[in-house]
Amino acid sequence: MIALQTDGLDNSMWERWIRRSLLAMTGILVSFLLYLLGTKVDTGPSPSTSSQVVLGKSDAGIDQFRFTQARAGAVQWEVHAQRARVFETEKRAVLEAVEVTLYGAKGWEMKLTGEEGTVNLATKDFMLANRVTPIVVQLEGGYTVVSNHLTWTDERRTITTKDPVTISGHGLTVRGRGFKGFLDAEEFQVLENVRVDLAQ
Repeated sequence: MIALQTDGLDNSMWERWIRRSLLAMTGILVSFLLYLLGTKVDTGPSPSTSSQVVLGKSDAGIDQFRFTQARAGAVQWEVHAQRARVFETEKRAVLEAVEVTLYGAKGWEMKLTGEEGTVNLATKDFMLANRVTPIVVQLEGGYTVVSNHLTWTDERRTITTKDPVTISGHGLTVRGRGFKGFLDAEEFQVLENVRVDLAQ
């Protein structure tokens, strides 16, 4: 009888020891798994880091970019682009699919679109260029100017190009190389190799 009771005590102690060992091993495994999960989360890239890699060297990428220049409370011109990359240190924005409206004393004077362009955020000058089809400029007076490259100088309020240009409207077509338009004076000049055709 005494031997049987001793065996029973040994068996229950053995079972308790096994249970404790299993619990301890489970605790160690759980701690190890939590450690692994914690280190994986810490070493992964943050969303802001991923965004910076996608943007490349630019400081920001903006969809539906708008830039407006105003003086004395009146809007002088506005630029709208489908996409822009802004470079803060260079004070410029590189634009894609650009629309520009220039305003004069009587309202809008010019509307033009370009495949790409840049805006100098300090001087407020901008440039538009097309690689495939020419830029088409609609003038309020009913004339159309066509060229591959146009530059706006905000201080002088002039629009210029050194490329070939065609101006048409009211039965008149003027072709040449180089163009200068003075928005406030409403004067426009073709600079070189000028040829004028009158509609019959």
